[in-house]
Amino acid sequence: MNSIDFAPVSESQITRAIVSEFAKEFDKYVATEVIIVGGGPSGLMAAKELASGGVKVLIIERNNYLGGGFWLGGFLMNKLTIRSPAESVLDELEVPYKEYSKGLYVADATHACSKLIAATCDSGAKILNMTALDDVVLHKDKVNGVVINWAAVSALPREIACADPVSLESKLVIDATGHDAVVVKKLESRGLLKTKGQGAMWVERSENLVVQHTSELYPGLIITGMAVSAAYGLPRMGPTFGAMLMSGKKAAEVAVDKLRL
Repeated sequence: MNSIDFAPVSESQITRAIVSEFAKEFDKYVATEVIIVGGGPSGLMAAKELASGGVKVLIIERNNYLGGGFWLGGFLMNKLTIRSPAESVLDELEVPYKEYSKGLYVADATHACSKLIAATCDSGAKILNMTALDDVVLHKDKVNGVVINWAAVSALPREIACADPVSLESKLVIDATGHDAVVVKKLESRGLLKTKGQGAMWVERSENLVVQHTSELYPGLIITGMAVSAAYGLPRMGPTFGAMLMSGKKAAEVAVDKLRL
């Protein structure tokens, strides 16, 4: 390859570009329609569906990556399984897969996750990484947003970790934080609801039940994915992700219905 002359820019220009564009976007999403806490498969799918329909959506993710367990597959082997009929989502995302046995499909986890992340970004949903939930905003017994801080603040020594969080308002919040169900647990800590905790593995029951129970758990709070399992005491399902994707779709449908009221 011949030598390339890149455009002449200074270090300060690069910094200004990052700071100014982040600030503009952050300001735009301080008040939004739906905030999704957790950027795993359910959260990404819900965001993609909502943003594709014109809903203003922000994902907050405590890690510096997206996808949760969807990226890794099972046992760090980068293969995931999907049970029929959820392979339709892989078709939507144009993810290649193979039928391992009747009704059971296998795909490359990194490929599937990359496609889902790209589709979510293409839909117009916005994402804040390294952003942790600190609390919820409650107005008259309804969830009206979240209180956030940089995720790294929790790793600071206690005596210097007094960095105040900020609040983001929204019409709805979706808890897509997986097994931890961190938004749900904030309400439980205030005595506003009671969770049952996640059940043991039972794949054949778990996926159906997770999608079935994807719903508004508390006014303004919708639960999806494994947060549903934690809230209702449902079985877990391991590295098969059809219910995660379909639960994200259902959460988006529930949110659209609520926004229309």
